[in-house]
Amino acid sequence: MSGNAAEAAGVVHYRLDAGRSSFTVQAFAEGLLSSFGHDPVIAIRDFAGEVEFVPGTLERARVRLTVRADSLAATDEVKEKDRREVDRQMRAEALEVSKYPEVVFESTSVTTSRVREGLYRARVIGNLTLHGVTQPNLWIQAEVTFREEDLRARGDFSLRQTDYKIKPVTAVGGMIKVKNELKFRFDIVAEKQR
Repeated sequence: MSGNAAEAAGVVHYRLDAGRSSFTVQAFAEGLLSSFGHDPVIAIRDFAGEVEFVPGTLERARVRLTVRADSLAATDEVKEKDRREVDRQMRAEALEVSKYPEVVFESTSVTTSRVREGLYRARVIGNLTLHGVTQPNLWIQAEVTFREEDLRARGDFSLRQTDYKIKPVTAVGGMIKVKNELKFRFDIVAEKQR
């Protein structure tokens, strides 16, 4: 839809503000570290995206998010040498960022229910392209708050690395092993575009 046609239809556009947002991946350890309860947290530092919809009704809602794969970095309190090894393995071997530099999510369906004025629960279903593999029907649950000039979405979703042909990270001589399932959490702010 062209910009003029979208405006005529009452669609508003929002752009994600990564500086005011947080997006993390919770990995779950197995092996030796699991007995110490060490579940690595990875920050997603470079992402961009947009949201559009008709205000009030939230009709024609659409979400697109792009992540730079090389922006993922371990945030845990482990030795610097171990953190560098985990980051290297994650980027070079698991995600192969030189070959697959971007992760892209595009919604195919957005349904919402109004909780109260300005607050909605949303279910976003879409296609996720990760590590060169596109999987349809990824479900994301979110709570969305609307204010005058921005919106805030908080929620989570899970995925299995092997669904995207990713071999879970093993590092530090096998002492650090990550389970197949990853849990993503986000608290994203998007600003209304004029």
